Amino acid sequence: MKQHASALTIAGSDSGGGAGIQADLKTFSALGVYGTSAITAITAQNTRGVFAVEALSPGVLSAQIAAVLEDIPPQAIKIGMLAAPEIVGAVADAIEGYDGPVVLDPVMVAKSGDALLSGIAEAALIEKLLPHADVLTPNLSEAARLLGCDEARDPEETDAQGRALLGLGARAVVMKGGHAKGPTCIDRLVTTSGTVAMERPRIATRNTHGTGCSLSSAIAAELAKGADVKQAVRRAQAWLHGAICAADRLNIGSGHGPVHHFHEIWR
Repeated sequence: MKQHASALTIAGSDSGGGAGIQADLKTFSALGVYGTSAITAITAQNTRGVFAVEALSPGVLSAQIAAVLEDIPPQAIKIGMLAAPEIVGAVADAIEGYDGPVVLDPVMVAKSGDALLSGIAEAALIEKLLPHADVLTPNLSEAARLLGCDEARDPEETDAQGRALLGLGARAVVMKGGHAKGPTCIDRLVTTSGTVAMERPRIATRNTHGTGCSLSSAIAAELAKGADVKQAVRRAQAWLHGAICAADRLNIGSGHGPVHHFHEIWR
């Protein structure tokens, strides 16, 4: 009997439940995919900030990944917060030989502004993990940091930076427009075939904690179900737009609250 579609998230734990492993597993569930996980780090955080971060040992992380791959082989892998260079190396080694799609979300800074990845770890991510990425999902600030340049100011610069990231090894890049200005949010899917702009109205809410984690895990979920990259990104963006639209219904915390992962299920 064929197993149900599953996806593995390799990321940090968010004690507030809005981002990281918790957001990824909620996203997988909301989209009908069985979620497995390997935790890279423990964070003490809530909707107002990050108060402590402790990376797990590379050995324990590698054991988590190996246990999942051996018994519950995922149809897609999402990689999020990695915290330290030795964690980056452990992930790269653990997924060597995995032949399914990999979505890499280069988590560098939390919504609160707290740094989540050191400069040394950034260099390790570029060298060891970018070549594994079937889809890379940076926001404009993360793309600029990966490339060591200024943040893109217009669509032309955004596309050029996306192509530069392809040159570093990624096979597709979603240049996320959530941090840009204007009445619409435009994500730009950059591949060797060109650029596809995917536009949605911008929602007036402060409850956007976990949007990046949730978008990348939604892409992974759709890939796990058999969608191609363009289909997966379109479906993930549409689902996340609904989750942001419904975010104020949750009323969680006193800071940047989470998006509503189960907006299509909770009535």
